[in-house]
Amino acid sequence: MAMEAIKQVTQTEQDAQKRRDAAVSEGRLQVAQAQKQARTMLDESRQQAEFQVKQMMQEAENQAAQLTQEILAAAGTECEKMKEQARQRLDQAAARIVEKVVNG
Repeated sequence: MAMEAIKQVTQTEQDAQKRRDAAVSEGRLQVAQAQKQARTMLDESRQQAEFQVKQMMQEAENQAAQLTQEILAAAGTECEKMKEQARQRLDQAAARIVEKVVNG
């Protein structure tokens, strides 16, 4: 009877060890899977962030180009106004020069 009890205890210990080994193995597998999933999520997040940065840069460049065009157009309009004013004063300036030359 004692021998049977020893065998049963030994078998129970072996079964427990097998369960512990299986649990450790399963735990390692779960950790490995979680790490792989985390790396995948990190890579996807990086790619998404890079895409968003590219979009934001493109939008900023487009806005800058549009603003530049608006500023150039406004400057061109102002330049044309100044040219027109100068043309109008040109006749007056020429008349004064002639007057000074004639009147001495």
